[in-house]
Amino acid sequence: MKRLLHLSDLHFGRVRPELLDPLIARVNDLAPDLVAISGDLTQRARDWQFMRARELIDRIESPCLVVPGNHDTPLHRPIERLFFPWRRYRKWISEDLAPEFHEPGWSVIGLNSANPFSWQRGRYSSASLRCVRDGFADSPDTDFRIVVAHHPLDHRPEDEKRLTLGAERARAALAEARTDILLSGHLHSWRVDVFGKGPDDPAVLQVHAGTVLSSRLRGEENDFNLLTVGDGQVQVDRYANRADDSGYDMVRSARFRRNAAGWEQLSNDLAGRA
Repeated sequence: MKRLLHLSDLHFGRVRPELLDPLIARVNDLAPDLVAISGDLTQRARDWQFMRARELIDRIESPCLVVPGNHDTPLHRPIERLFFPWRRYRKWISEDLAPEFHEPGWSVIGLNSANPFSWQRGRYSSASLRCVRDGFADSPDTDFRIVVAHHPLDHRPEDEKRLTLGAERARAALAEARTDILLSGHLHSWRVDVFGKGPDDPAVLQVHAGTVLSSRLRGEENDFNLLTVGDGQVQVDRYANRADDSGYDMVRSARFRRNAAGWEQLSNDLAGRA
């Protein structure tokens, strides 16, 4: 079994500082095999905000795979945004905007869905989707294939943000690459659902995380996900911060089984706080 902890939308520059130490303590106590951070590390892509994000990453004891979000490009510096959109991200976080993590049993591919030419709306480009396909090319069929990106591939009617450019193409391409799971953020809300309908449209499990640290909430607690994968199944545990902000507890657990069509949901339970 493999365990992946999924953080998203840190938004340094608008964080709740009282959550930092409890978050790090909980992440390191859970000791996942990998921590994936799906973008928006900063609020305005300033050096000091990236520096704070770097400090958090350095305190995590597990290996980390990080991709940028739309807030990680400079909004108020148009020249830099046009010609050097990732300069500060590369300086403080990583030169690699689409990192990969491969181990027996699973492959995790980072995809940069942020579009420097559109402040909020992301983009799934043909080049990024080819990188996913190539990244999974040598993965055995029995291995789990997981993609990490900032922008989700579908929205609910109540979601105010515009759907990512190229979402329909990306859904088809990820299914063709036999992707099992897409981890995303951006909407600051938690959800686990399946897109895809059958053998000709294989199901992909989409796992949304809310914001783990930001004060920019959407009527939900700050949260993160812990995925346990293996034996053709995945369990997604949602951890939310306590009312007194003293730590994060598991509050919901959803379990799915992989079959010929993709995924079958086995449970979706309120777990109750520890």
